[in-house]
Amino acid sequence: MDIITKDIHLQTNGFSDIINLTPKIDSIVSETGFSDGFCHIFAVGSTASISTMEFEPALVKDIKEKLEDFASKNMKSHHSETWGDDNGFSHIRATFMGPGITVPIRDGKCIVGTWQQIVVIDHDNRSRKRHVVVQIVGK
Repeated sequence: MDIITKDIHLQTNGFSDIINLTPKIDSIVSETGFSDGFCHIFAVGSTASISTMEFEPALVKDIKEKLEDFASKNMKSHHSETWGDDNGFSHIRATFMGPGITVPIRDGKCIVGTWQQIVVIDHDNRSRKRHVVVQIVGK
């Protein structure tokens, strides 16, 4: 088994901006030449998440609305009171969703469902330059 680590850098808009990483992940996995293994995708930072979803406009809107219901950008938080950055909600969203996922690789491809894409969600209250680490273990 070998390990290959790649970085993805991207600009996001914050407020649970959802970006489809699937084409980039597929390209990275393909470049490794591994036929079997797994791919771990990790968002660096405490206000972003990695997940899977059907990446289509109506569902993107639904998810953003539900995240707002769960932890509103207008919520009072001890974090925001302490640091004055008004982004306590973004830390809560990211903590509950988690910073990373692991996807199996078979026959040189990530095993995902027909409508399942890998996404990064930036929960912060401003645009950000995000760093996503992709680590592939395989043979």
